[in-house]
Amino acid sequence: MQYILRLRLLLAVVILFSQCTGRKGLPPGDPNNGGLFLPGNFEAVIVADSIGSARHLAVTDNGDIYVKLRSTYPEGGNVALRDEDNDGKADIIKKFGKYVDEESYGTAMRIYNGYIYFSSASTVYRTKLTPGQLVPDDNIEVVLTDDFRHDPHGYQHIAKPVTFDENGNMYVPFGAPSDVCQVMDRIPESPGQMPCPELEEHGGIWKFDANKLNQTIKDGKRYATGIRSAVAIHWNHKENCLYIVQHGRDDLHRTWPAKYTRWQSALLPSEEFLQIREGADAGWPYYYYDQIQQKKLLNPEYGGDGKTEADSSKYLLPMIGFPAHWAPNDLFFYTGDQFPERYKNGAFIAFHGSTIRGPYSQSGYFVGFVPFKDGKPSGPWEVFADGFSGMDTIVNTSDAAGRPMGIAMGPDGSLYISDSKRGRIWRIMYKGDKQTFGAAELAAMEKRKMVAHIRTPDEVADNLEKGEMAGGEKIYSMYCIACHQKDGKGDNSRFPALDSSDWVNGDPKRLINVLLNGLNEPIKVSGRTFTGLMPKHSFLSDTDIALVLTYIRQNMNNKSGPITAEEVARERNKTSAKK
Repeated sequence: MQYILRLRLLLAVVILFSQCTGRKGLPPGDPNNGGLFLPGNFEAVIVADSIGSARHLAVTDNGDIYVKLRSTYPEGGNVALRDEDNDGKADIIKKFGKYVDEESYGTAMRIYNGYIYFSSASTVYRTKLTPGQLVPDDNIEVVLTDDFRHDPHGYQHIAKPVTFDENGNMYVPFGAPSDVCQVMDRIPESPGQMPCPELEEHGGIWKFDANKLNQTIKDGKRYATGIRSAVAIHWNHKENCLYIVQHGRDDLHRTWPAKYTRWQSALLPSEEFLQIREGADAGWPYYYYDQIQQKKLLNPEYGGDGKTEADSSKYLLPMIGFPAHWAPNDLFFYTGDQFPERYKNGAFIAFHGSTIRGPYSQSGYFVGFVPFKDGKPSGPWEVFADGFSGMDTIVNTSDAAGRPMGIAMGPDGSLYISDSKRGRIWRIMYKGDKQTFGAAELAAMEKRKMVAHIRTPDEVADNLEKGEMAGGEKIYSMYCIACHQKDGKGDNSRFPALDSSDWVNGDPKRLINVLLNGLNEPIKVSGRTFTGLMPKHSFLSDTDIALVLTYIRQNMNNKSGPITAEEVARERNKTSAKK
């Protein structure tokens, strides 16, 4: 009898220990956590590597992982992963999901009501999951289509992330087709349109029937407006409410150099963490949020001077304003029991990383955490996982080894993170005593806020262009570096490389006309399709265009001849004659 009692007591202790530590059934982490910096007693294992440009991801109740790839491939635009022996590594990796259109910028990957929902740039699809079967049958259905190619306003910010409430509704952002609704998009000092016509079918979030097929925006209902671009979007089921972290507008200094310094442009405006109720207006394009002043301010396109505030009774203020250009690309509220209690119901945010922070280090490239209580942040934001970039100072976006993109939770409470550059998936687990987790572990991660790609840069000491620049290099730094980067290799995402480019080394007339007239249609460079807008730079003089194009053609592994101001003038006259 005593033996049985002792055995029961031992079993109870083991169960209690496993519940407190979160160790039960968890595989070992990688020796260096797969390159990640994590709070104490968290471990990470690389589940899969080099699967393609991984965007959002989802995990089923049995632990199968589904990942959306940026582009579709002959094998399909999604990846299914299964770990059969629970060693943390995927034993089966299968691509699936061959959809008709070939646009890049696929984003969504969510599981709802027995279906996988995923997206391309233009379309939200779904396919039925079969219990026990890893790869779904080839029965893809179209849920929602956005005919953005025929949109008279343009087609920027066209990602289609999705989330679902508890009443059968699907929420999809329709991003703004411009930066800030200027008369001439991204042209210095061009005024904003008032009222902004883009807000009729853009710049907000629409609600749709999650189970209805072949919908367009006309089948939905505008749920909220004044939202420029939201890729990080999540329905918080505990609060029964929608939350987003939106991308703020782009380079303030480039369009308003007399009003904003390059340092201000690197830090402003904020990436806004918003709680969205039906009917909310977050203020785009009229207002932006300044996290330094903690005020929503009038945009310069509408007469703003960096001081004029928004009417807070009309426009939604963020719960937290993160520094500019961090690119929040996924949001997840943690509901598991594996992690210490302080993470319960808190928000994890994947910051994909900036492209337009020059002349300061590119910033972001980490997963942050915001503790929550009663539906609101209960403390300042924290660094939860860092090390994706593989470096501290990031001069060019392409220099970063990795960029965190998607977040999902497994059935045991493990957190999964995708990397869009290396095609890597991490599984993050807690292996310590949940009761003792606290100040010491958090203090160690607080120090990560001081690395170059996260901290607020010193305006002088952290300027990476302290030396004098002149001629074409100076013009390039002012107008081109934000998208194409200092090394000319682009951002490996929206904007193509100038390095060793046939567009750069080809016909000079074509290159001149790109600057004079811009590009507002997809182009292929080195076999890849790019859809990012190239604004016209006709405001530059013939001499300045000649200087910057000559600089590009004779640097960045390009070895082509110069372009003269006379050549630019001839092409400009041809353009004028056609009008």
